Amino acid sequence: MTRNLLKGFAASAAAALLATTALANPYEKYDGTTIVVSWPSLAHFNAAETLVEEFTEETGIEVEIDALQYLKLRDRQILEMSKPEGDYDVVSWVVMWKGEYVSKGLLTPLSQFYTSGSLVDPLYDIDDIADAYLQNGGVVGGKKGYMPGASGALYGIPFGAETSILAYRKDVFEEQGIAVPETYDELTAAMTKLHEAGIPALTSRGKTGHQVTAAWLFHLAPMGGKIFDDEWNPVVNSPEAVKAAEFMRHVAKTGPVGIQTFGFGEASAAFLQGDAAMHLDTLKIAAMSRNPKLSKIDGNVGYALHPTDKRCGSETGGFALGIPDNAPNKEAAFLFIQYMTSKAGDQRMVELGGDPIRISTLKNNADQYPDYAVTAEQLPCADPDWRPLIPEWNEINIDVLGQALTQVITTDDPIQPIMDEANEKLRAIMEREGYYTWAEYRAQQ
Repeated sequence: MTRNLLKGFAASAAAALLATTALANPYEKYDGTTIVVSWPSLAHFNAAETLVEEFTEETGIEVEIDALQYLKLRDRQILEMSKPEGDYDVVSWVVMWKGEYVSKGLLTPLSQFYTSGSLVDPLYDIDDIADAYLQNGGVVGGKKGYMPGASGALYGIPFGAETSILAYRKDVFEEQGIAVPETYDELTAAMTKLHEAGIPALTSRGKTGHQVTAAWLFHLAPMGGKIFDDEWNPVVNSPEAVKAAEFMRHVAKTGPVGIQTFGFGEASAAFLQGDAAMHLDTLKIAAMSRNPKLSKIDGNVGYALHPTDKRCGSETGGFALGIPDNAPNKEAAFLFIQYMTSKAGDQRMVELGGDPIRISTLKNNADQYPDYAVTAEQLPCADPDWRPLIPEWNEINIDVLGQALTQVITTDDPIQPIMDEANEKLRAIMEREGYYTWAEYRAQQ
């Protein structure tokens, strides 16, 4: 009888276990929760709204989106994240802001969520996310405070991340007998030949401030330049930095009319509308070129690796998703981020016209989108020190470099003195902020 009772108990327990397993739902606990997401009003995020709707249908978690113009996003997020309890459960930041957000204690480390078996999907595979994107957008505290390193911690997952590739007009190159440039010497020669043929060559950002600085950074990395050395000494007047500035001047003289006023939108529009033969900037140009609402050149665009000079070195940039320290619904927020950046979510973003963050997604869709194969090959060269992601970068970017480089592309003044002056201004900023304290201390010992 005891044996039969045990058999009966075992059968009942097994049935209960099967029933529980069949009904298991990691989202059930959060059904009816409403989370608020702050992100930019940009193409990738606009495309993601459909995926957000699908997330709510599957999970029962409601999502309110506060989409703002990109340049207004930072101030709004800091205001909300500085309150005792904010309105935002998820925020999306551009990579330059991550250090500032963490230094002010505004973000929640994600490691605590990855310890929860009920929250983490074992098939998520974070190692499949492009390492350059993950480090650049989500890790804070490594080398220099923003680069990979043992002391780094994860605060965000890339979403809308990017590196740089070369887009070019296949038809124009064929007509002019120009080979796809692999080096900056070849790129310069192609620009000169196109200009002599009366064809605007390479479009570029050039508007005073952060836009012209970004344009220069695209060339600084492969030319072997940096903003600072490893001891925070500014080196924007180095031979490599001056060479990048000289190249910028050549771009302005051989590219479409108006480069000095171009932001990213105007620079990309010049290429998409057929007013420039090349675009060397974010990979987002590829999805834009396939969009009939934006592009007149679909079918005539080729893609290639960012040309090399002293080394290969492409952009690291874009956005990441994370959770404010004062978020009211942190676990539901984590589930949202996980869903949006999962393998299935990444594939869905491709279908919706967004930009993938996973290596597997790039490879699985390379036959349909030729730029994906180029991006996958480019990513190992993406420079984690493409720009210093420090709290002072906004001032350096806009007030110092953004002014100096405007002088470079709008005048014929000698470039070395312009960059020498910028270098001294950078040193004054770093001195003011205490970056040389330890060096001065050691010098006194």
